Amino acid sequence: MKNITEIFVELGRRMRDFGSDERSARCIADAVAANEWFTAADVKTAANAVRDEFLDESKLKDWLSKYDLRATEPCSVAIIMAGNIPFVGMFDMMCALSCGHEAWIKPSRKDSATIEYIVDTLRDIWRDIPLRRYNDDARADLVIATGGDNAAKYFRSRFSDVPALIRGSRHSVAVLAGDETDEDLQGLKKDIFTYFGLGCRNVSLVFAPRNHPIDIEGPDAITPMYRDNYVYTKAMMTMNGMPFIDRGTYVAAEAQGFSDSLSKVNFRRYDDLAEVEEWLRVHDEEIQCVVTRCLAHPRRAEFGRAQYPALSDYADGIDVMEFLKARKI
Repeated sequence: MKNITEIFVELGRRMRDFGSDERSARCIADAVAANEWFTAADVKTAANAVRDEFLDESKLKDWLSKYDLRATEPCSVAIIMAGNIPFVGMFDMMCALSCGHEAWIKPSRKDSATIEYIVDTLRDIWRDIPLRRYNDDARADLVIATGGDNAAKYFRSRFSDVPALIRGSRHSVAVLAGDETDEDLQGLKKDIFTYFGLGCRNVSLVFAPRNHPIDIEGPDAITPMYRDNYVYTKAMMTMNGMPFIDRGTYVAAEAQGFSDSLSKVNFRRYDDLAEVEEWLRVHDEEIQCVVTRCLAHPRRAEFGRAQYPALSDYADGIDVMEFLKARKI
C-alpha cells in the first residue's frame, strides 16, 4: 500500500493550476452544467480551498499525527455525499482512506463532476486505491451520510442498524464587536455569500451591538437562480408586511433566528456579549460555525475563513477520524 499522505500531497500538486488545463476545465464546465447554483469561480474557489487546506503536506502530517491508527481494523465505509457546494463530499472520503478503510462513495448528482475528477486523479496516482461506488443494496460496516433535514431523517431510519454518522442542516452566525475593520467586513461578505449561502458554513445570522451601523456589501455577481430567489424573497416579505432593507442583491432584516432564504441575511442586536453566548449555547445543535473575534467558541472561524475549513474543523464538531477508528482489532 502506498503512503496515503504522499498520495494526497500528489493530488494537491496536480490541482495546483486547477482550471487551466483541459481536464480540470472540463470538470468545471460539467459541474456548472449539472448544478444551476454553481459558477466557474465557485468551483475554482472550492478547489483552491481543498488544495490549500486539505492537501498541504505539513497540514496533513500534523493532522494525522494526532491519531493512532495502528489498531484500526480496515472495513468498508459508505459515504453518501451532499451536493450543495463543490467538492463537499471529499473530506469524508479522505478520512476513510486515511484510516485504511475502503471508501464506498455515492456522490450527489449535483456535484458528481468534481468528485469524479478527484477519484480519477487518485486512481491515476495509485491504481489500487480502495475506492468504489456505493451500491444501495450493499451493506457497509460504517456509514457517513450528509443531506438536508428530511434526508437525515431518512438516513437515520435506513441505517438504524449500522454505526452511522448522519448530518442534517446547520447554520452559521457572525458576532460583531463593533470595531471590525473594512477587511473584516469584506471577509464577512465572503462568509455570507460564497456559494450563494448554500453551505452550512455560510453565515445567515449576524449579531451586532445595538445602534451599531451594519454595512455589508452583497455578492459581486449572481446567478439567475439566486436572482430569482432574491426577487421572490422581496415580494413575499412585501406582501406579508415584513420590514426589510433592500441591499440590491440581498435583503437585510432584523430577526431573532436564522434566515429562511438564501438572499436574506438576518441581523440581531445585543446589549451584552453574555446574552449572545447564552443564545449560542441554547442553539448549539443548530450551529455549524461562528465567525467572530470577540468571543470564544469551539467552532470559531476568522473573518473570511468560514468556507476555508481546516482538516480539524469537523462538521457538527464531531471528529470523523475518531468515528472511523471505532472498529479496532
